[in-house]
Amino acid sequence: MKRIIPMAGLLLAAWLVANNPLSNTYVASLSDNRESITVSKSSSQLYETIESNAGKYRVEAVDAKIDPVWKAIPGINGLEVDIKASYNKMKKDGVFVEQKLVFKQIKPKVHLEDLPAAAIYKGNPDKKMVSFIINVAWGNEYLPDILATLKKNHVKASFFLEGRWVQKNPEMAKMIVEAGHEVGNHSYTHPDMSKISEAKIREEITKTNDVIEATTGKIVTWLAPPSGYYNEAVVKIAKEQKLGTLMWSVDTIDWQKPSPDVLLQRVMGKIHNGAMILMHPTESTASSLDELISQIKAKKLEINTVTEMLSEDRSMPEK
Repeated sequence: MKRIIPMAGLLLAAWLVANNPLSNTYVASLSDNRESITVSKSSSQLYETIESNAGKYRVEAVDAKIDPVWKAIPGINGLEVDIKASYNKMKKDGVFVEQKLVFKQIKPKVHLEDLPAAAIYKGNPDKKMVSFIINVAWGNEYLPDILATLKKNHVKASFFLEGRWVQKNPEMAKMIVEAGHEVGNHSYTHPDMSKISEAKIREEITKTNDVIEATTGKIVTWLAPPSGYYNEAVVKIAKEQKLGTLMWSVDTIDWQKPSPDVLLQRVMGKIHNGAMILMHPTESTASSLDELISQIKAKKLEINTVTEMLSEDRSMPEK
């Protein structure tokens, strides 16, 4: 009888421990901790996978430089994986998915503004973008059609306006800006800027900047010398006034009144990443523009303003 009592006590104690609410909570916490450890380990593995793979997706930034042929070439940002942002995007499923990688851009060490004064003929060859440079000193009758075509195709262009033209056609200048296009300086009187004095160069630039700003409210940042004539003084004075000097790498030669087929072949035969395409408000350009935009886009090239095209921003990888 003495042996039975202790055994009964032990059984009762065991029953009380097993059915104690505190014991249940403790056991549950052990289970939760095991689950947390498993999830934490899985998350850690995902983070490490992203981190270990990041290097193969890195694209180095490219510095701006002076090319012996093409003069000033803008730089372009590099790309690297944003590991934390990529992890946050994948952690719900806990699986590495390349398409969910998040990238951030890395600035180059040398920028366009760091270079000595030099003309710019094209953008960075790693940038899949081109620009229309439309010089305007005449051709009012074709401008509405050109603007309508650009709007229809959701394309922004850079219009370089002669100062006298702006004074005579303020409403058309405003219409260009209101359509979202960029405006630049095309001199005041359309001279050969390589043959005029430094004082005259300054006057041509300043007067045009002033009339464009007064008419449209836009501050000019680019100069397109008439007929592409410039010398070292033009580029230097433009830079002093915080203007880049632009030329072109593809010419429509639309002033020769080519047929649409000729103009298209002329441009598409030379199109390239970073192309700056020179045109004017002519009948040839107006009648060719819609098809030209279609053919350029078919080559997976974006069309945007000079400022956008010459910027260091790099297109992010497609998802």
